[in-house]
Amino acid sequence: MRLLEASGIGKRYSGVRALGGVDLTLERGEVLALIGENGAGKSTLMKILAGVQEADEGEIRIDGKPVRFRSVADAMDAGIALIHQELNLAPNLDAASNIFLGREPRKFGLIDETRMRREAAGFLEMAGLAMDPAAGLEGLSTGKLQQVEIAKALSVDARILIMDEPTSSLSQAETEVLFGVIRSLKSRGVAVIYISHRLGEVTELADRVSVLRDGANAGELARGEVDRERMIRLMVGRDLSEFYPGHAGVPGEVLLEVEKLRTSYWPDHEVSFRVRAGEVVGVAGLVGAGRSELLRCLFGIDRPLAGVIRVRGVEFEPENPRRAIAAGLALVPEDRKTQGLVLEMGVPDNLALASLWRDRRRGGWVNEAAVDELERRMGEAMRIKAAPGQAVGLLSGGNQQKVAFGKWLAMEPAVLLLDEPTRGVDVGAKREIHTLMAGLAERGKAVLFVSSDLEEVLGMADRVLVMHEGRLAGELDRGEASEESVMRLATGTKDFEAA
Repeated sequence: MRLLEASGIGKRYSGVRALGGVDLTLERGEVLALIGENGAGKSTLMKILAGVQEADEGEIRIDGKPVRFRSVADAMDAGIALIHQELNLAPNLDAASNIFLGREPRKFGLIDETRMRREAAGFLEMAGLAMDPAAGLEGLSTGKLQQVEIAKALSVDARILIMDEPTSSLSQAETEVLFGVIRSLKSRGVAVIYISHRLGEVTELADRVSVLRDGANAGELARGEVDRERMIRLMVGRDLSEFYPGHAGVPGEVLLEVEKLRTSYWPDHEVSFRVRAGEVVGVAGLVGAGRSELLRCLFGIDRPLAGVIRVRGVEFEPENPRRAIAAGLALVPEDRKTQGLVLEMGVPDNLALASLWRDRRRGGWVNEAAVDELERRMGEAMRIKAAPGQAVGLLSGGNQQKVAFGKWLAMEPAVLLLDEPTRGVDVGAKREIHTLMAGLAERGKAVLFVSSDLEEVLGMADRVLVMHEGRLAGELDRGEASEESVMRLATGTKDFEAA
């Protein structure tokens, strides 16, 4: 008998179909990967299974018995726990208090701290985390915080663990630890629904893959059938053999020149480089190498300690983002939800955020006609899928990223700085963003992008700048760049051998 069986699950929002008759099954001790483009219905289906939302139609059965979840508590009582991409922990409380928050064991009406910490220690051990349950969460890495979330789920006797993009903010080492925890849970009969856009992880981890497309089942792959090409074909309905588009941009004048720049993150190390018109330049390196901090300095979010920055040959002081924008720079940040968008606002208002002052009417009033025109133009150019009046926070990750791009493209920057431009978006949206980057280079723009996806760096970059501990460890042309050559520079291996 199957542990979970969902059949004919349907859901509509304001008349728009999110799910239409979706079926899903799950066996005990199975890792089921659920994949699909942004907007395919993955999150909606998981929210229904976790009791966050109710389905409009369909049936859910646990151990063969029909169930109906009207709340998260109902789903947890049935043994289903959802670990969100944005972790839900209270950093001011210790680990044990987080694990039992709202369900604290009591003795004589008071919280039984001794019992709570004793039981929390067991759940932390099951989650693969060796820490004192009385210790606070401050200073823990994202990977360890995720293990605390897993311990929290195990404390409610979860038999089904739903993990939404669990490695999006993890280093490679933390990802390996997480995989070990998942395999350990699997050996104890816990089933895992694993949602990820990282197809390499899916190939390594999944016993079975279920694919959604446009709110419906697109197909399934058994363990022996799981490979990248099959998954992509089911997700997008077509082959993506040319996953990284080339571009015909010819390097021209130097649009961005950086000399001996020092950041507060790595104050003793200098960075110097150039980016020309018509180039797509990638910045690679390990977590903590200073890549994002470099972009923040260039855009005036953080003040550099020293160095010279020139845009189109003109030197400027990046005292704040306003000066950087005036110089011709634009930054699409790593975290679109907290740094790139106002989630409660609609698409038109978000697209107009950067250009409101430029397009203002006399007296400083908002130019509504310019906002409407920008929505039409960018909506078509970026292929943004959104219902009229829909808040940006309700869009898929890929469409949110397109809005974050469109906001800055409206300013026609000379240099576009991109921090993790395709993080958390599906393969179809990735292709569109890569095509956009290539198109900007062909139009004579300069693109400087940071990515932790080495395949993306190698596929898109004309040149690769590799950072190691706050300095430029090396520069590789497209013909020289490989996974091995980049990683040797990123880990400092080449410098160590030369010394």
